[in-house]
Amino acid sequence: MATLSTLNEIKQGLTILYNGEPYRIVKSNFVRMQARKPVVQTKMKNLINGKVLEYSFKPGDKVETIDVNRKKVNFLYAAGNDYAFMDNETYEQFSFDKEKIEDQAKFLSDGCQVTLVSFNGLPINIELPAKMEFKIISTPEGSKGDTAQGKVMKPATTETGLEVNVPLFIKKDDIVRVNTETGEYVERV
Repeated sequence: MATLSTLNEIKQGLTILYNGEPYRIVKSNFVRMQARKPVVQTKMKNLINGKVLEYSFKPGDKVETIDVNRKKVNFLYAAGNDYAFMDNETYEQFSFDKEKIEDQAKFLSDGCQVTLVSFNGLPINIELPAKMEFKIISTPEGSKGDTAQGKVMKPATTETGLEVNVPLFIKKDDIVRVNTETGEYVERV
């Protein structure tokens, strides 16, 4: 752990300890207004519960940087409210409660690889790749006349139960790439 001494050091991507919990700075903006002290406006994501917090750091605020460990793990299965994962190197297994990874659970398919985030040796969360591929298991047929309005989308369901809007040419059993941050269709694979 290191303590930052100036506001200029608070940058996007930095992992800090705030109120005793690890946060990653998602966005930072240095602001200097007339007749006021400069501040760094930040948007921070809690690495334990995933909640986003906005906070403005002022001169004199103590900011401690921390190291979190990241390593690749595989998702094994879901049993009730437990989601089981396995370390790719040690084959050690661990699980997260559904409540902890609720927003990410809809992207998990058997055997997919994610990143485990651990702090002080304890697993605290998982991070998904920016884009993941899924097989479409159901989608209605598109009609030829539906394209008059430009880019028209239709609903589709993936193998994990994720609902995503896809272009009309996508059919059942197609593989599509989805942005895991927005849940939006990117392209057909």
